[in-house]
Amino acid sequence: MRKLITQFCNFIFGKHKNNTLPRVWILAVDMIIVITSYLIAILMLYFRDITASGFDWSRIWIVPIAYLIAFLVSRTYDGMLRYSGFNDIRKIFIACTLTLSFLVIGKLIIYHISKPLATELFPRYVTMIYHYLITMVIMILMRFTIRRLYNEVYKNTPDKMNTLIYGAGDGGTMLLRTLSQDTKSKFKVRAFVDDDPKRVGSQINTVKVYSPKVALTPEFIKKFDIDVLIVAIPSLSEERNKEIIEKGLALNLIVKSIPSFDKWVDGKFASNQIQDIKIEDLLGRKPIILGKSNVIREINNKVVLVTGAAGSIGSEICRQVMHYNPSKLIMLDQAESPMYDFQFEMNNTPVFKDMRDKMAFVITNVKDPVRMRKVFEAYHPQVVFHAAAYKHVPFMEENAYEAVFVNVFGTKLIADLSVEYGVEKFVMISTDKAVNPTNVMGATKRIAEIYTQSRAGKTKFITTRFGNVLGSNGSVVPLFRKQIEQGGPITVTDHRITRFFMTIPEACSLVLEAGSIGEGGDIFVFDMGEKVKIWDLAEKMRKLAHHPEIEIIETGLRPGEKLYEEVLANEENTIKTDNEKIMHAIVRKYEAAEVDSMIAKLHDELETCDPMKIVAQMKVIVPEFKSNNSVFSQLDK
Repeated sequence: MRKLITQFCNFIFGKHKNNTLPRVWILAVDMIIVITSYLIAILMLYFRDITASGFDWSRIWIVPIAYLIAFLVSRTYDGMLRYSGFNDIRKIFIACTLTLSFLVIGKLIIYHISKPLATELFPRYVTMIYHYLITMVIMILMRFTIRRLYNEVYKNTPDKMNTLIYGAGDGGTMLLRTLSQDTKSKFKVRAFVDDDPKRVGSQINTVKVYSPKVALTPEFIKKFDIDVLIVAIPSLSEERNKEIIEKGLALNLIVKSIPSFDKWVDGKFASNQIQDIKIEDLLGRKPIILGKSNVIREINNKVVLVTGAAGSIGSEICRQVMHYNPSKLIMLDQAESPMYDFQFEMNNTPVFKDMRDKMAFVITNVKDPVRMRKVFEAYHPQVVFHAAAYKHVPFMEENAYEAVFVNVFGTKLIADLSVEYGVEKFVMISTDKAVNPTNVMGATKRIAEIYTQSRAGKTKFITTRFGNVLGSNGSVVPLFRKQIEQGGPITVTDHRITRFFMTIPEACSLVLEAGSIGEGGDIFVFDMGEKVKIWDLAEKMRKLAHHPEIEIIETGLRPGEKLYEEVLANEENTIKTDNEKIMHAIVRKYEAAEVDSMIAKLHDELETCDPMKIVAQMKVIVPEFKSNNSVFSQLDK
């Protein structure tokens, strides 16, 4: 029997253009239903005596013709049978009601003209009413029967994943409807789960709603053989969203979500918008919402220079700056290929297409004095965001010369040119690794902080410190993703290691805000939230990728690497600003002459190209620099 039903479904759904039944076929079936329903109505009313009905085959034509005209006008045959819904019911009701009204009113009119003619042309009133009800019911049942057959037989392929939808509101209902209509969907919805007790126990299109206490349990997951959990509440709070995702992962489910309503295409949801949960969703906090007035004041109609523009931080700063209407944005980097890709992106971003004349792309190195002077002469920037730097800790341990040349003297060059050419504000992107540094990279950033802070004057120098950003080049997140794609193992240097994390957009928005409120000589630190244990991060990413079999191994701390990061040094403190996410660090002040002397000595040691001499002078400038690298740690004795 099931085989016959499957063959029937294949014929109905799979043998025609675009896998749809020709419209004329649907109209023909509807007309067969009209004629059959008429005969059923006659038999129901006059089963004992057919002759009492006045039934005459010679005048049955007026009823189907009336219905045919109504069907053509209402276009009841336009809908796809497999997706029949309320709109199809409405069309059928209108068509049948219009036909009944036409027949009844037509008979009344003709009856007053000629009683015999009305009797000859039209059936009895009770026959017309019975026929109307039977026709409407059979047409609706036919459509929903085919829809059910399609869903249960034709679409019930073995590779479908049993799915639990979290949220029985508008988002969940729309998701269910979309999945039921998508022939290529791999999700078979088995149940809803919702926090609202009023919805628990109800059904949505025959799918029952359960409470989280019932549905999010190993017993329920096993009973319904659930594979996937889709979170379908776009307005869910960050905390609750995180809690639900982690619960799903603990039950070894594939967890997905739907985007917020404002991201639906033309207000409609499509199944291809179902998205994977990202690690950012588990590490995220409440979104940081900043006022724009301060940033607009500092950037609007001004010339802005961003160094390191092709990097993860620099590029996002550029994107955000463009929204504040600068008169010119100069994007500068030495990396040719990333810069080419970034130029293509900016030139082809729809929102920036009318602003191309405001963008300039420059390839050069921040440590090149000749080229950098030409850039300042050509554009006369008013605001500088200095994001160019070497940042990979292990590399810089092996290349102390380059770390100092770029991070210290590259910064010095840009800072000196900013003073010379009257830049209003210079915002330097620093790092939490500059606090009590244990590696060359962190120490170079601290020296750069010291130098820029000592340049107090007409140009306002502002430093921003923050930790790791999710998805930035070289961070653990893309590394772990790559290792998971390759089948593992995932490597963690130490199971105790912790880091602060924030997203690239929120870090850059805080940089812009800090730059706008800084008055010169400021070092701002950001609220980085809670520390994240890297081992836990690896486990969560493994679960999100649905590869619990991938091994996580400990490889040992790399040279210069800390177990944990800090935002303040031992002798530093903070005071609040108007923005609760930005704090003003109270740090030691250095006199310009003292700094110049120390920097000059560092430059002398740099010319020797001797890493030991270079690092030794760095430790003089930054006494709290205690190297974790065995090569340089002997200098601390």
